[in-house]
Amino acid sequence: MIPPVQRDAELLADIRSGAGSGFGLWWLGQSGFVLRWQDRCLVVDPYLSDSLTRKYAGTDLEHVRMTERCLDPAGLGFVDVAVSSHAHTDHLDADTLVPMSLARSMPLPLVLPEATVSVARQRLSAGAVQYHGMDAGTRVEIAGFELTGIPAAHNTVERDENGRCRFLGYLIRFGPWTLYHSGDTCWHEALPGLLRAAQPDVVLLPINGAKNGRVAGNLDGREAARLAKECGARLAIPHHFNMFEFNTADPAVFESECRSLGLRFQTLNCGERWTSGSLGAGNP
Repeated sequence: MIPPVQRDAELLADIRSGAGSGFGLWWLGQSGFVLRWQDRCLVVDPYLSDSLTRKYAGTDLEHVRMTERCLDPAGLGFVDVAVSSHAHTDHLDADTLVPMSLARSMPLPLVLPEATVSVARQRLSAGAVQYHGMDAGTRVEIAGFELTGIPAAHNTVERDENGRCRFLGYLIRFGPWTLYHSGDTCWHEALPGLLRAAQPDVVLLPINGAKNGRVAGNLDGREAARLAKECGARLAIPHHFNMFEFNTADPAVFESECRSLGLRFQTLNCGERWTSGSLGAGNP
């Protein structure tokens, strides 16, 4: 398996060390990222267990890991807020979020689609969680991070019986910075305009879209690069690769498209840090 570039105590020490006057991002694998700005931390879509490997062992959909786990989730008990984009286990994992919540003295604030709150309450019942339900266009501010829901198409913009999005991406604003985390999404008509209006500094996008005749589920590498270019992002970072053998992609496709578009990008390894210093100041 692929070893993380940092793991456990080393990775936690790096996260706690901060990122100077800007902000830092650490990729946890799949679509999981830690964001640190000043003395505050946010984690999005952490999957830090082998729950899916166990669940699908011996089936025709085995989730064979490609990359080793970089952290015991209890080590992230210090984060100020956790965020989930939807209810699929690699984005809302009880074996990650429950230990994280129990490592704290106070319940873990969890931002997630309102349409998935009832599922989350059942799945995370052993934990200590404070739920903040979201929908497309709604906002919440926690620990200095302002989050706005952006509809995600996985494979379509799916809504519950009350019209609420089951899948979301998030604009995350803090200080002068705006970051977009896609969750799982394909290209949909409204997405470029919503992002262009937000002027994101950094976009975090999936690259493991349709191949071998499978339903897309996500952007592929070329689509991810084109979306980042179209919305005016200053930097694009890919995710959703190198976790499971059946559901991965070669980031070289994304990187090649970024180069052809003149788009700045950074491909991270699991456990690796990227800091904003190279971008200068955030968008006004």
